[in-house]
Amino acid sequence: MSLQSEILGLAIAYAALGVLLLIALTRTNLPVKAKTGAIIATSVLYVFVFFRLHGLLGWSAYEALPPRFELLWGRVVERNFVNNEAGSIHLWVEELDDKNRPSQVPRAFVLPYSAALAEKVEAAKNQINQGHHQWGKPKDFGFGGGEDHPGGATEVRTGGGVGGDPSGGGLLDSKFLGGGAPSIEFAPLPPPMLPPKDEP
Repeated sequence: MSLQSEILGLAIAYAALGVLLLIALTRTNLPVKAKTGAIIATSVLYVFVFFRLHGLLGWSAYEALPPRFELLWGRVVERNFVNNEAGSIHLWVEELDDKNRPSQVPRAFVLPYSAALAEKVEAAKNQINQGHHQWGKPKDFGFGGGEDHPGGATEVRTGGGVGGDPSGGGLLDSKFLGGGAPSIEFAPLPPPMLPPKDEP
């Protein structure tokens, strides 16, 4: 589902709530002025919400990252203790399938700031600048055979605290509010696995 269709769906849902309000108002004994005021206010708010939803376009999403992704770019916003700002890390990523093929739908995500994750993102950006595409996974990694681990770790890291288990995302996420961040490992992106060519 595209972002435009999601916005359209939200607008239709809001319009449906307005219709339900209209039906409810016709069944009540409220004064005509109160009913008219409620209908006008709902109509104005519908138009306001429809146009304000377009203002959300381009903002980084407070959601969990895809299970496998190519890092297109990142932006680290450092903590500012003077202004009491916790800092954040914005990642522009493109989801990969199990054959390392990109989804061709890049998205922006925001994560809570942590010094360890900020260092990893900056190192990955340096690799991208040198022409080495980077991929990553937003979780703790263990040995498990090693083939699916971008960083090649050989032991399990338990979560908790900054750089621990992946956060669920969202403004009300306790790790986001507390400054915790998911652990993400980056590594050079292997070429996509192409289907075998037919023999002549």
